[in-house]
Amino acid sequence: MSKLGYRVRQLIPKTDLLYEPQADSLEVVAESKLKQALQHLPDSFNEGDMILVEDAGLFISALDGFPGVYSSYVYSTIGNPGIVRLLSHLTTEDPVSSANLRSAYFKAVAALWCNGEFMIAEGVCPGHIAIEAMEGNGFGFDPIFIPYDLDETLEPLSAGNYGVHSTHGKTFGAIDANTKQMFSHRSRALQNLFNQLPSA
Repeated sequence: MSKLGYRVRQLIPKTDLLYEPQADSLEVVAESKLKQALQHLPDSFNEGDMILVEDAGLFISALDGFPGVYSSYVYSTIGNPGIVRLLSHLTTEDPVSSANLRSAYFKAVAALWCNGEFMIAEGVCPGHIAIEAMEGNGFGFDPIFIPYDLDETLEPLSAGNYGVHSTHGKTFGAIDANTKQMFSHRSRALQNLFNQLPSA
């Protein structure tokens, strides 16, 4: 956000009473986190300061969007091996058919409180679940998620279409951070939110 003239600091509330609601949408979770954060503003919070929170999840088509808003809990319980096992029957000899059967997307929601108003934006990265994890960088479900290629305007293509920007079949966990940022659902959510903000 420094490119827009903003300085970012992490807010660490001095409380153990924060909670993540069990809800059907990331938007509800992000808004709840934002409202909780407003109850714990530091003494250094000044007029014109803003609060930003972000929430994200992995949505798998063959599992009706599971784990979705429960991604953090599912990762901590069954992890990447569990997701791979759940989809182990969805493979074919044709890579494109397999990708379609195992289609998924990462979605991020960024919520901002600014001068008493709430702003919200989302970003989506479509792709599919790999047959096995690829270790390296990243965290969470990164080692099993392969994003679809992007065209010259950084828009995602569908399975089997080759774009200007590609991970060449590698997962988020197997590529470098700069490449991942081009595809990232979080980057897209933040960019969509930035587009709503005036320059500082």
